[in-house]
Amino acid sequence: MINKRSRRPAAQAASCRVTVCRGCCCGDAGKIPGVDHAGQIPRLRAALDGAAPVRASECLDVCDQANVVVVQPSPEGRAAGGRPVWLGLVNDDDALADIAAWIRAGGPGIAEPPGILDLYAIKVSRRVSASLEG
Repeated sequence: MINKRSRRPAAQAASCRVTVCRGCCCGDAGKIPGVDHAGQIPRLRAALDGAAPVRASECLDVCDQANVVVVQPSPEGRAAGGRPVWLGLVNDDDALADIAAWIRAGGPGIAEPPGILDLYAIKVSRRVSASLEG
């Protein structure tokens, strides 16, 4: 079933949402050499296997934490108290796999993230956080 407003399958419209920064520093081989930046988003989408949409964003203004991934809770997760989780220094496939496994399990508010993701969690200002909500 297609949700006409979002043009996504209805199941995806009610899932977590994932935003990957691809601004001035994130995705830049000059800043973070040795990472397949171009392949990062397709690998994350493949690992999620349709469990959540993944979009690229312009600069999220936390350049010192490149590459940044933000996991926004599903409506059910938000109702259960889940809030967006900002993850920084996501520069390897193991981190992507852990993020994908957590989202497939329900994500923020529904499932506990793998403990290793605590190492990637970052705090951002309300101004920065609000820029993604809008």
